[in-house]
Amino acid sequence: MRNSAPAFGLFSSSLSRWLLAAGALSLILRLWISVSFPITGDEAFFYWWGVYPDWGYYDHPPMVGWLIALMRAALGDSIWAIRLPAVLLPLVLGGLLAWALSPLDRVRAAWAVLFFWLAPINWLNVLITTDTPLMAWSVLSVALLLRADRREEMDRTAWLQYALAGLFLGLAFLSKYFSVVLGLTYMIYFAVYRRERWPALALLVLCALPGPAINIAWNMSHGWSNIMFNIYNRNESAAFAWNKPLLYAGMLLYLATPVAAWLAWTQRGALAAASRQQRLLACVVLVPLLFFALLSLKKVVGLHWVLSFYPFGFALLAFALPQNKLKTCAIGMAVFAALHVLVVGGLYASSLDNWKTTKLYPQIIRSYKTSEMLQQVVSPGVVLMASAYTPAAIYGHALRQYVPVFGPGNFHARQDDVLVDFSLYQGKTLRVIRMDQPLLEEYRPYFDSVQVLSFSQDGVPFYAVEGRGFNYAAYKNGVLATIHDRYYNIPNWLPMTGCPFCERLCGQVRCTR
Repeated sequence: MRNSAPAFGLFSSSLSRWLLAAGALSLILRLWISVSFPITGDEAFFYWWGVYPDWGYYDHPPMVGWLIALMRAALGDSIWAIRLPAVLLPLVLGGLLAWALSPLDRVRAAWAVLFFWLAPINWLNVLITTDTPLMAWSVLSVALLLRADRREEMDRTAWLQYALAGLFLGLAFLSKYFSVVLGLTYMIYFAVYRRERWPALALLVLCALPGPAINIAWNMSHGWSNIMFNIYNRNESAAFAWNKPLLYAGMLLYLATPVAAWLAWTQRGALAAASRQQRLLACVVLVPLLFFALLSLKKVVGLHWVLSFYPFGFALLAFALPQNKLKTCAIGMAVFAALHVLVVGGLYASSLDNWKTTKLYPQIIRSYKTSEMLQQVVSPGVVLMASAYTPAAIYGHALRQYVPVFGPGNFHARQDDVLVDFSLYQGKTLRVIRMDQPLLEEYRPYFDSVQVLSFSQDGVPFYAVEGRGFNYAAYKNGVLATIHDRYYNIPNWLPMTGCPFCERLCGQVRCTR
């Protein structure tokens, strides 16, 4: 697969220009979006993880919270500052791809970076999420393993690279549990192709263990909330449906881009040959794809689930396509990316009035006019709350004041269970902001008196339930007890050293009901 010197000379100058244009233009677009697009609900939720750094959080391990805390300390509290890691991430991942693949073939490695940079998601995605550090640590781990695997002898450098690959796998685990799929990929690769290097795998696993150890220790002291969320609560409704694997296939087609997918199909023989030559690279692509394909039989596989393995698909394609198809693929991907840029330009050229007749208009107003909405609701001595985590996080970010969720909420984003002590609101006046018309019957049991306050922002009605004289005992027996029964049915076989929610509810690590 190594290109000849004449081929390198033929493509180097134009390829360099393509790389410079794709890297620079996509960076400019991401910077623009990062400073102009309002914060999303997920980002606002993770923002509070950065305000209250911890060793873990209800939904996921702590890495994105640490990253946001670092950015806030270094660059301040602005949206662009906390999004900067996501803005720079494609450049970092492209550099890691080049470093990992250049020893195999410098020209093919450059094409792999170009394909990755031309993918539309790398032009548009500026959101800081749990996937941001997951992608960084996962790709760094794979890059080190690719370099170590090419070394013919197990010298000092090889041992160091295997150790670092394990360390960064552990950091990926502290970012998101999908890193387990990468660990599974490593196990399969060594078992099938590298059995003679089992001591290297043992070292890799050993160096990865601090990540899971930190996560397990935090879960033991926090009611195993990560386990309850990711294994039990979020999967209660999982059931087979034909549309789920079809959605997964469609999502992969979009992420790969139609032209790259078509070329991969027409050149499937060359792709199979490249997979046999680049066995580790093929494993990093195929094992996760098959894993998520099985998962898609019962779950809707989100687009972001595959992103930490996404760059290596383009790498495998770059090593598989015939020389005369590489530029064709790049041109097709560039056109596909340009269509996305045109759509984004059209969206930015529109005004809020253009969206008035759409179902999204209330959410758009809530995102773009958050401060104006809150100015109408805020009152001295009144505690603001929301009815769900997305608006609560957005309101809290705008106020720079944590906004709790009133009521049972949903199975995800239950950081309130760790942070909020509702007993502190006994006797106080609360205003629960809602975008829909509230039913006062849902609130009367927990207050001395309740009333609905009506507001309007840019033609969008919204409401606040004002409850006077909050009754914590009634709320504890009605809402908090329901939350416990629904989300804290912790299996007895899981050892526990603490559970903030249970300890506030019943004064014990485990509440018996």
